Amino acid sequence: MDERNWLAERFEADRARLRGVAYRMLGSLSEADDAVQEAWLRLSRADASDIDNLNGWLTTVVGRIALDMLRSRASRREESLDGAPRAPIARDAAADDPEQEAVLADSVGLAMMVVLDTLTPAERLAFVLHDMFAVPFDDIAPIVGRTPAAARQLASRARRRVQGLPALPDADLDRQRAVVDAFLAAARGGDFAALLNVLAPDVVLRGDRVPTWAGTPEVRGAEVVARQAVRGGARAARPALINGAVGVVVAPRGRLLMALAFTIEGDQVVSIDVVAEPDRLRQLDLAVLDE
Repeated sequence: MDERNWLAERFEADRARLRGVAYRMLGSLSEADDAVQEAWLRLSRADASDIDNLNGWLTTVVGRIALDMLRSRASRREESLDGAPRAPIARDAAADDPEQEAVLADSVGLAMMVVLDTLTPAERLAFVLHDMFAVPFDDIAPIVGRTPAAARQLASRARRRVQGLPALPDADLDRQRAVVDAFLAAARGGDFAALLNVLAPDVVLRGDRVPTWAGTPEVRGAEVVARQAVRGGARAARPALINGAVGVVVAPRGRLLMALAFTIEGDQVVSIDVVAEPDRLRQLDLAVLDE
């Protein structure tokens, strides 16, 4: 067997694991496959005799490619700020195989994918490679252009966000959770009357620069907000801790599209702030709650 065929067999044996690395970094099956294919092209051009640990080499190469793709994605978002508002880049579900992506997302976990989507590219790489694939910080450091100690700090910050510690006493969280659960149940069931019960009469729904499911930056009144909630259906919505308080995230197949921060007084929602702009989403401390 010649060297190229041997490399191809070794690569195919490791493809599923490399795809998992890339998917956790990118949150997109099609982009993950692109990153894995690029890793094969780089391997085919490399001198295999200089590679002591092929699995480790491939892992770091896929990580580096995914990091470049994440940074390019962020750069394109910044360039779009002067143009018309638009949804996050590289979230074209039609380009992926929905069934395969759903299986892969389930294997990672919805909560994990949602929180990973809020990390900076460097934090995401450090956490994914070290905590999920046991890559040493000495190997991660050159990829992110930091010292091993700085790479360790990146992973530590990411780990704290993944753990999502609440900021409120358990009693307050239980009360908020009951209200949010009632809101979601009514929205999913199309129960207009139940929504009116859980929404304050003068409830306010606000959205950031990316258009919300309300279609306007701000709407007021329980009937208007209830109609929008019924129209949205809340099929991809899940209860979550948002900056330590109970709210909702909308994350089809683990792809975080928006977060709804609720202000609750007593047993009613008095305001809902919808965050959909990608840079603002990454600044939130999120933890998806079990249903």
